[in-house]
Amino acid sequence: MRFQYDTIGERFVESKTTAAFAAADTHTLLGALDALGGVRGLDTLDLACGYGYNTRLLARGGARRAVGVDISEEMIRLARAHGVIGGNGVGALELAVGAVRPAGAAASGADEDTEADHGAAAPTEAASIEYVVADAAKLPQMGPFDLATAVYLFNYAGDRSALHAMFRSIRANLRDGGRLLAIVPNAGAYPNVDWSPYGVRIVDRVQEGDAPLLKAQFLTQPPADFEFREWAHADFAEAAVEAGFSTVGWQPNRTPPADGARDEAYWTAYRAWPISSLMTCTA
Repeated sequence: MRFQYDTIGERFVESKTTAAFAAADTHTLLGALDALGGVRGLDTLDLACGYGYNTRLLARGGARRAVGVDISEEMIRLARAHGVIGGNGVGALELAVGAVRPAGAAASGADEDTEADHGAAAPTEAASIEYVVADAAKLPQMGPFDLATAVYLFNYAGDRSALHAMFRSIRANLRDGGRLLAIVPNAGAYPNVDWSPYGVRIVDRVQEGDAPLLKAQFLTQPPADFEFREWAHADFAEAAVEAGFSTVGWQPNRTPPADGARDEAYWTAYRAWPISSLMTCTA
């Protein structure tokens, strides 16, 4: 499970830029960042960064420093290959959910961001982005940071010890008062709901170890198999408190505005059984 994304590679990029669950996750994360007042001037850490999509969003929002960390060497290779902003397919999702914009940028209309615009901005943003191959349970001291984001990180903890180590490593890299925003899967859906319309399918649930093992597929062409642990939200909260976070909160997944491809009925059905929730922690 640890190195499965070295094999998934470009198909993960495809799932991120086309799947509805990814659009909802991005919309949720951007709303949370906006509620915090944005990231301009902050030192930010993006864990389980994959090919760097959220790391680049932090840089675009004006973060003083944006460090993307992933255990997969292939994901970090793809992140570096994408450059600062852009890469095939990335602009389409940013436009679909609304991207973090630098201060003073137009919000709509003819000045809407495009991938060409992203490329033009690269020289000023390149210095703020770093990518590091590292295990989130054994992070080196890279901070301190004001903000950490973690989108589908904790569900890859193989046991309770690794789960707690992840939270401790993150807390050690945050300043006092710093924030952690984490997108985490909701437990208990399988086999009661089918997530296939949203870009992912759970195919089996194996009772073993500290948390059940879910076997799943990203519904790309062809599908990409992956596995993760079905931790309860209470397990995440317990690990955060043990690591020294002073507050732990939860927010429901938000969905983008309806459009021609995904109408309101589509998103209403998703919100009835959302794939994820937002976990918020204060150091």
